[in-house]
Amino acid sequence: MREVLRDRSYAKLFTAQVVALLGTGLLTVALGLLAFDIAGGDAGVVLGTALTIKMLAYVGVASLISAVTSHVPRKLLLVSSDAVRAGVAISLPFVTEVWQIYVLIFVLQAASATFTPAFQAVIPEVLPDERQYTRALSLSRLAYDLESLVSPVLAATLLTVIGSHHLFVGTFIGFAGSAMLVLATGFPRMAAVEPAPFFERLTRGARDFLRTPELRSLLAMNLVVATSTAMVIVNTVVLVQGGLDRSQSDVAVLLAGYGAGSMAVALALPRLLDRWPDRPFMLAGATALPIGLAAVSLVLALPAGPGTWALLLMLWLLLGGATSLILTPSARLLRRASDGTSRPAVFAAQFSLSHACFILTYPTAGILGAVLGLPATALILAGIGLLGAIAARSAWTRTLDVRQPVLTTLG
Repeated sequence: MREVLRDRSYAKLFTAQVVALLGTGLLTVALGLLAFDIAGGDAGVVLGTALTIKMLAYVGVASLISAVTSHVPRKLLLVSSDAVRAGVAISLPFVTEVWQIYVLIFVLQAASATFTPAFQAVIPEVLPDERQYTRALSLSRLAYDLESLVSPVLAATLLTVIGSHHLFVGTFIGFAGSAMLVLATGFPRMAAVEPAPFFERLTRGARDFLRTPELRSLLAMNLVVATSTAMVIVNTVVLVQGGLDRSQSDVAVLLAGYGAGSMAVALALPRLLDRWPDRPFMLAGATALPIGLAAVSLVLALPAGPGTWALLLMLWLLLGGATSLILTPSARLLRRASDGTSRPAVFAAQFSLSHACFILTYPTAGILGAVLGLPATALILAGIGLLGAIAARSAWTRTLDVRQPVLTTLG
């Protein structure tokens, strides 16, 4: 995959993504500490509300901003979004009231909902060759997984020498660095967007999803991914410390297993996708996730024994790998289903619709876990995921499969 980094424009954009992700990771830790400083024992309520605001901003803002800024140059849009995020990050240490956190988080996440789909829509233009684009997607998946592992370690290391408020400076540096790298990148000439009524621009991405079988399938697979991700993100700490009575470090170990599975698949996929189409891999991931959740339910329902921890590690590895089978190639479907004029709207629609699934599954995983217990919760999420997998397979039949030429050389 190193060959794709030889493209100077993409190399700068990938570096911008990495430094912004590190900044976001530091922000997550710093925000938790800030919430505790201000709200004390109610910090969990503050963080839960902030996460809800984040998802609402993601769902409501991405397509709206895409429609409003359809004629704005992509570089200007990306740099402006990073500037807003950097401004919010450097303002957070000065807040004294909970409502101020909520307002700033909404502004920051609205800027992220502007930046991320616009950034993703630029990459296919920078790397028009599908083989290179596939490798860029794998690198992006690796960056997200590594950030989830590296950022907490980096934050913990920094906290040994600086105060928690100074972590926001690291976030500011990440977003400012991203803006400078985007500014230094040469963008290809984008296709001119034809004038259209606002409502048509607002709904264009969603309409493309509804009329394209592969994207309708992807929409269902977004729900499948959300079920397993919610179980992992919301309930890993409850499972490890509450259900198994293990240490906090084991929470990190189990989450690392999930990330390792995702990274292993992301590394392997480019060579496989050179030879075979996306459909079998993505549908295999959609099938494996509800099966994996059902297996989690079974393991948790049985009395804990010497092999329980090893089984859960294997299942978290499976869940991470199956998630990557869906997410890594997903942008290839968006790329094929759009052109230079419609691509920002399609990527924005995917951003909004995929996060809408989390608004359903996050509270489901949390509330049911507390009321019914983790085995029942995993089984219910598996049922929801199974329905999504069936819908995905029904929408994307073999006759609609997008076939790619088989490449004779691999690399």
